[in-house]
Amino acid sequence: MSAPAEILAARERIADTLLVTPCVPARQLSQELGAEVRIKCESLQRTGSFKPRGALNRMLQLPAEARQRGVVCASAGNHAQAVAFAAARLGAPALIVMPETTPLVKVSATRQWGAEVVLHGAGFDDATERAQGLQRERGLTYVHAFDDEQVIAGQGTVGLELLEQFPELDTVVVPIGGGGLISGIAMAIKATRPQVRIYGVQTEACLSMERSFKTGSLVADKPSPSIAEGITVKTPGGITVELVRKLVDDVVLVSEAGIEGGIYRLLETNKLLAEGAGAAALTALLERRLPDLAGRHVAVILSGGNIDLNILSRIVERALARHHRLTRLRLTIGDRPGSLAAALGIVAQSGASVLHIEHNRFFTDASFWETEIELTLETRDSQQVAELREALRAAGYSRITEPDVRLFG
Repeated sequence: MSAPAEILAARERIADTLLVTPCVPARQLSQELGAEVRIKCESLQRTGSFKPRGALNRMLQLPAEARQRGVVCASAGNHAQAVAFAAARLGAPALIVMPETTPLVKVSATRQWGAEVVLHGAGFDDATERAQGLQRERGLTYVHAFDDEQVIAGQGTVGLELLEQFPELDTVVVPIGGGGLISGIAMAIKATRPQVRIYGVQTEACLSMERSFKTGSLVADKPSPSIAEGITVKTPGGITVELVRKLVDDVVLVSEAGIEGGIYRLLETNKLLAEGAGAAALTALLERRLPDLAGRHVAVILSGGNIDLNILSRIVERALARHHRLTRLRLTIGDRPGSLAAALGIVAQSGASVLHIEHNRFFTDASFWETEIELTLETRDSQQVAELREALRAAGYSRITEPDVRLFG
């Protein structure tokens, strides 16, 4: 059995514009799981996500008159950039409605492709309602983010590439929001390799597709605030839910904290930048949410890398604290010359590096002749922190406190 004709045709249409993204080994994770794990880097696609595959395939099939009138879509970011990019390539006007909560990096990138951007509502569904109203007012063509057969076919080209790049694969793990990406991948792969297991991964902040999959009917779920805003879709598509229930083996949930850890892990270990939605699939492996993968050949889809740098900075610093690479110690010293230098001498001997010092003489229960200091330190690991605390105690510092930090996984 060959891959579906519509996906093969989509690959031909988009081949001269889009990239064949790399599928790279994740060696450390492979060792941890006893599996062969590879990461499909859709973050390196044009506009930073897989989305141009579907948007371009859809828009290349529009009649000339429809292109001239223009297109409209609603998106939390990546589909917006994809439609704006495709419209720029085709010389078509594009109107993009984005939620007001969309990260600035995605809004700016969409405007840079020449699209008109309207910010509206608190989430994808609010933006969708506004976009559909503008479609009717202006006579535009609506390009859906996921519930469109031509869009799904374009996303299915990821599956064709996986079969060629990783012939041994028997498991594919895909972030899932509205379901367009996983539907296309499942169609492409199951047509020729029905034994391959395909898993969708959704954040616990939004359960719509997971509940739709489990119950067998279309279920809406109001999303909670999420670091993976790209996959927080209140109502999945009718087309995609049917395909997911037919072709996908299971849909699992991952935690928001775990997604933070996944972003950090991809950056530090694999040197890959991921947004929250992009890291969701890897998080399912890190949190052990899937059946035993030992001995299997696993492809993980890194679906996008469009993350706001302010958010990334916070994620990295929070992760460093959880892994005791950044440490904050609070201790009481004598309020006299030389006391601070003595404490810092012990810190220096431990090999820790001082990043920040704060004195507190007023908001403390220390005695009048004492002062409380708070040290922010760069440290190696929890063992070094424990050794430093012990050295301070041995030197007579008895009131040493440290914020409680929890390691991921």
